[in-house]
Amino acid sequence: MDRKFREFEPHGWLRSGHLQTMAGAFLRRKFALPEGEERLFRVDAETQLKGVCHWQAGKRGDVPVIVIVHGLEGSCDSNYMRGIADKAWARGFHSIRMNQRNCGGTERLTPTLYNSGLSGDYRAILLELMAEGFTQIYFAGYSMGGNLVTKMAGEWGDSPPAELRGVCGVCPAIDLSACADALEETENYLYQRHFVKGLMTRYRRKAELFPKRYSRNGFRAIRTVREFDDAITAPQFGYRDAEDYYEHAGAKRVIGQVRVPMLMITAKDDPFVPYEAFLKTDVEKNPRVNFVTPERGGHCGFISRWEGTERFWAEERIVEFVEEKNREIRK
Repeated sequence: MDRKFREFEPHGWLRSGHLQTMAGAFLRRKFALPEGEERLFRVDAETQLKGVCHWQAGKRGDVPVIVIVHGLEGSCDSNYMRGIADKAWARGFHSIRMNQRNCGGTERLTPTLYNSGLSGDYRAILLELMAEGFTQIYFAGYSMGGNLVTKMAGEWGDSPPAELRGVCGVCPAIDLSACADALEETENYLYQRHFVKGLMTRYRRKAELFPKRYSRNGFRAIRTVREFDDAITAPQFGYRDAEDYYEHAGAKRVIGQVRVPMLMITAKDDPFVPYEAFLKTDVEKNPRVNFVTPERGGHCGFISRWEGTERFWAEERIVEFVEEKNREIRK
């Protein structure tokens, strides 16, 4: 039976999807989280990912570890990344705030770009943690990160490792084509501009570091995420075009194959991860997925009217989910 979480009630000043989205991204926050330990994970022959680990002293393999994955143009320092880790720390759990490839100033750790289909990176992290004796491993991802961890879980099919205890996705971009289309709506111009500016800045840095691999010209002016993926992402990773990349990288293809407990949260007023796109997948048919869909919350906002840990509602639900699974294991 699906767990019934406390319903989301938006902050009185943030009652639209756009306001929730903006506030979630830019609101200044304070955290009690102690300084973490930086660590590199080897995910393939030429690529390492940097994580910031928060270990509970004396409890290395005895308590849950939550591996947190950020969204497009985020980093391990994004507010929600620190927020989840902060709440996990207070519950006595370990956490690892991951940077995706090239993010958080890690461009030198890989010659590649990043994309929404690189679920193998998180499979490699899972296997490394398993080899070190961790027996309760959870993944939580926001937006693009939500797609990645969902895809990783689905790709295990009917044989996920016992150590993978659960996965959480907040506003996961599992239908990449639908998200790219939504970003092209007039009302989403500022988001589109923000993402394209960040992607192009990152691409120029990669071209400076690896000039033999990346051209500085040769493609038309890029104004949308779809155009970036068509001109740069798709050819760099062997896809025919952006649509081919979206079709293969989106977790919508494997959501029905997830066999570990999963909490999936998305808002019906998310500006650019359309709620309707989820209804065209197997998400509601999969009994392993608790699909929670508040009317409001925007894109990865979920700033509630409540104070304390409930202020950032989705973060609290993730840690509550892990806490509940941990109790079940210990019974």
